Amino acid sequence: MKNLTAAAVVLLTSTAIVHAGGLDRSGQGVGIIFKDGNYAQLSFGNVNPSVSGTYPQGAGGGGSGGMAPSYNQLGGGVKLQFNDALSMSLIYDQPWGADVDYSDGTHSFTASSTVSLQSRGLTALARYELGDNFSIHGGLRQNTLTELSISLPMSPAGAAYTATSAQSSAIGYVIGGAYEIPDIALRMALTYSSETNHDIVVTESLAGTSTTQVTMPKSINLDFQTGVTADTLLTAGVRYVNWTATAIDPAGHRLQRSSALQSYSEDSYTFSLGLGRRFTDAFAASATLGWERPQGGTSSNLSPMDGNVSLSLGASYTMDNMEISGGVRYVKIGDATTSIPSGDFTNNSALALGMQVGFGF
Repeated sequence: MKNLTAAAVVLLTSTAIVHAGGLDRSGQGVGIIFKDGNYAQLSFGNVNPSVSGTYPQGAGGGGSGGMAPSYNQLGGGVKLQFNDALSMSLIYDQPWGADVDYSDGTHSFTASSTVSLQSRGLTALARYELGDNFSIHGGLRQNTLTELSISLPMSPAGAAYTATSAQSSAIGYVIGGAYEIPDIALRMALTYSSETNHDIVVTESLAGTSTTQVTMPKSINLDFQTGVTADTLLTAGVRYVNWTATAIDPAGHRLQRSSALQSYSEDSYTFSLGLGRRFTDAFAASATLGWERPQGGTSSNLSPMDGNVSLSLGASYTMDNMEISGGVRYVKIGDATTSIPSGDFTNNSALALGMQVGFGF
């Protein structure tokens, strides 16, 4: 069953390209810690959303234009096996982000509005195998909000608003455990990531320079896989993120618009179910279905979407100690109604492409 790991890599690659819940982008996976021996990997993804909406005459009329630009995702990691029981990993990802650009819109209150939020994460993990197929893993994660820039040319009150921020880092922790039966490629792994609290120095057009506190949410990942035949692997996953703890609320924005720039009324739950098939010793392919639970209610104009359904296809080729994996994911974004001003965002989607290269050494 060890040869099924090629199919598992495909499934992980194809499903980690994009996560739509809240500002979630990477999914904060730790799968590299389960690789055999010493291992290094590098991944790249491109996500191309197609998101637009319309506003009724009572809310000013007009359309949003395509308000979600494409963006890239980078990730990587190194895993070192020190002995039969102890290993360590260092993982880089870009956990959260937002790119909003209403420059093509015709709605008077949103036209030309732009927002950018960028981040990076660095996680140091240790894993210890306890025997009897059980293991534990844990470590520290440094999350950095590298950029927050906002430009809102108009508002119902008529005043423009701009803001930029300095970089802010915070330390959290990661802890989890796993149960495995290698002979049938079975693994069930549970990983908890703590929240991180950031004090962001923001310079605003309306309130000067001040400190905005932002909590980036805790999360839980449950990942499962098992062989169902000699050459077929079944995977499933659940990700929970505590988005109700997060609000981006600069003082000047609240002063002008009496609300947070971004906040959430519900947490997010994302589910996946996949099947991988090894066709030869070198080649494997997979398909994965994903679903994110809609939250209902109204959405922010910075994130006019509510849940999603997705289909991912992936393939992997192994040469000696190198694995090359690629995946494509189509996401049908759930319809949303925005508030202040009210808009209808329907029939939207996203297309994501990803590639990962791994080396055993």
